[in-house]
Amino acid sequence: MTISVAIIGLGIMGRRMLEQMQTHAAYTPVALWDPDAEACKMAWALAPDAKVMASAEEAIAAADLVYLACPPVPRKAFALTAAAQGKAVFLEKPLGVDITESEDLVSRLKAYGVPAAVNFTQAAGDALQGVSDSARAGALGSLVGVDIVLSYAAWPRAWQKAADWLRLRTEGGMSREVLSHFLFFSERILGPLSVVSASPSYPADPQLCETQMLARLETAEGLPVTVMASVGGAQPDRQELTIKGTLTSRRITDFYIDAVSDGGPFTEIAERPADPRAVSLGAQLDDLLLCIAGAPHRLATPEEALRVQKLIEAMLAGKNHSAV
Repeated sequence: MTISVAIIGLGIMGRRMLEQMQTHAAYTPVALWDPDAEACKMAWALAPDAKVMASAEEAIAAADLVYLACPPVPRKAFALTAAAQGKAVFLEKPLGVDITESEDLVSRLKAYGVPAAVNFTQAAGDALQGVSDSARAGALGSLVGVDIVLSYAAWPRAWQKAADWLRLRTEGGMSREVLSHFLFFSERILGPLSVVSASPSYPADPQLCETQMLARLETAEGLPVTVMASVGGAQPDRQELTIKGTLTSRRITDFYIDAVSDGGPFTEIAERPADPRAVSLGAQLDDLLLCIAGAPHRLATPEEALRVQKLIEAMLAGKNHSAV
């Protein structure tokens, strides 16, 4: 038997997950919903055996697993509707944008006792697994810190523009959408972080999201995570996380390209997959099966996602912050 799935939110992320679930033997998308009729039409073309429902509530009621790819603000209500019915819940990140609301969500998901995870796409990937194994084995030596560099010619990127909320300060921005992935990765390697300082820059239009972020975070032992993120200029996108050790360092580029240096140039560890997105989503779905079964898994827990959200929102506030 396969796991029946409802997908709430049929933008680019919802459709990508839908495509991957269509090819995964363990999942059967049965119910789809989005407030945008065109998004529903595009998703149904990918999965004609699924049914486009009249409401999110109808979609949730029709499945055993609910994947929430909608914007952050409505996500909590849908997640709790699903959890109250005993459904497994797989949420996109960020967990939310309001800390109090997200703390309540995490607490109530735990009380319901349903399987729940958050889709930080590196969680089950080879890069995070490889760096974690190397760090535990001592191959990196003593950890020195982490550097994170993000640079985009424009935000949102061309393929994201249909999701208009990504450009708005209320829910969007590169810090919530991308930097959160690398902070999750960093905490998995270094342990819990706190924000020491953060300087976001915003456009004159108060509705628009940040265009720069300079920040320093630290572990309890004082290991630094340095963030430099910016938007603007004719250039290719740059998404880079470097985990620095005294013996070797590892650089993760574009979420999955894993390279190592012992002081010389970084060299890639493995051959690049033909379709890295399919490999990444497939690994997430494999571990989601473990989560649903109550077995150990590598996916981000709601508690981990809440920690990352607190870091991001503290950075966006642009204030020196004590431990989160």
